[in-house]
Amino acid sequence: MKVEIWSDFVCPFCYIGKRRFEHALENFPHRDQVAVQFRSYQLDPAAQHVPDKKYDETFSELKGIPLEQVSVMNKQVADQAEEVGLTYRFDTMKYSNTFDAHRIAKLAAENNKEAELTERLFQAYFADSELLSDKNTLVRLAEETGLNKENAENVLDSCKFRNKVNEDIDLAKQLGVQGVPFFVFNEKYAVSGAQPEKTFTQVLEKVWQEEQEKPVLQSLNPNENKTSYCTGDGCENK
Repeated sequence: MKVEIWSDFVCPFCYIGKRRFEHALENFPHRDQVAVQFRSYQLDPAAQHVPDKKYDETFSELKGIPLEQVSVMNKQVADQAEEVGLTYRFDTMKYSNTFDAHRIAKLAAENNKEAELTERLFQAYFADSELLSDKNTLVRLAEETGLNKENAENVLDSCKFRNKVNEDIDLAKQLGVQGVPFFVFNEKYAVSGAQPEKTFTQVLEKVWQEEQEKPVLQSLNPNENKTSYCTGDGCENK
């Protein structure tokens, strides 16, 4: 089974949804036969970090929501995160542009470190108050997950993986993705949002069962036609 996950590293519900999916996957009997691929998405392509400006203030201005209301909303999100073992520090969070972070994630994917770096980037933003648009920060996080420092620097000093990131974003538009997280199972079953763990469990079981029942190839032989074929036991005319 293949699961593609569109998400952004600064998306609160993406991290929560990721963790709920992972919990469901841990208890799935066929988890070793599930391949997970993370795809890029940007909630705010024009995002800019303003030093010394609180996250709540930035969010309030961008969305036109009163600051007091934003604080209440973020407290509720932090509570949901805590339920799945995550820590969100909205008081010290640094609003970041994530395009370069997604490019580094593509480097990680090429080196079989995508899962590790994706987790580290989420943790860095929500728990550690790291600035994900800062080159030095991204290089350090890449190193922490086993990537070569020079390779990471070369990516950030060039346009490498820019097309791959944009391809993911364009594909999301083609699929009609309105928000993230967005999960696609075997390129035909979609689940949107940070669904409860139970929902992911049901989807994994449903998709697995349907794929096992469906023949790999659909026969187009006319029913009335006789044919000849051979197996390991011999050859027959039928």
